[in-house]
Amino acid sequence: MNPTIKNILAIIAGVMIGSAVNMGIVMASGELIPPPEGADVTTMEGLQASIHLFEPKHFIMPFLAHALGTLAGAVIAGLIAASHKMKFTLAIGIFFLFGGIANVWMLPTPIWFIVLDLLIAYIPMGYLAGVWTKQNKKLISE
Repeated sequence: MNPTIKNILAIIAGVMIGSAVNMGIVMASGELIPPPEGADVTTMEGLQASIHLFEPKHFIMPFLAHALGTLAGAVIAGLIAASHKMKFTLAIGIFFLFGGIANVWMLPTPIWFIVLDLLIAYIPMGYLAGVWTKQNKKLISE
């Protein structure tokens, strides 16, 4: 396959898989850690109105969704990319970081969560995926 096409597919697949993992965790989060009593988590407006009711435990699943979604998408991109695997995994991290920044503007979360989320869930996960896919290059190509 043409390396350019393979690299484009790496980005598309990374974004799609990362988004699916993120959404899957977000959708399951209410079953694992129920939202606060009286909180409407079905709409952005409901979240904005009830975010003050959230305790630190309610931010565990969103953080995991962001971090694991980014990691999964970046790993997929790194596995598919024909070259420059670290650049592609970091590109996925940056893509999801922009989503995290947009989320901060839309949803007023506590500052500790914003710092934790923006500093750890995106670029470091892209970097970890890059390290992993570069170290396992021989395994993948066999």
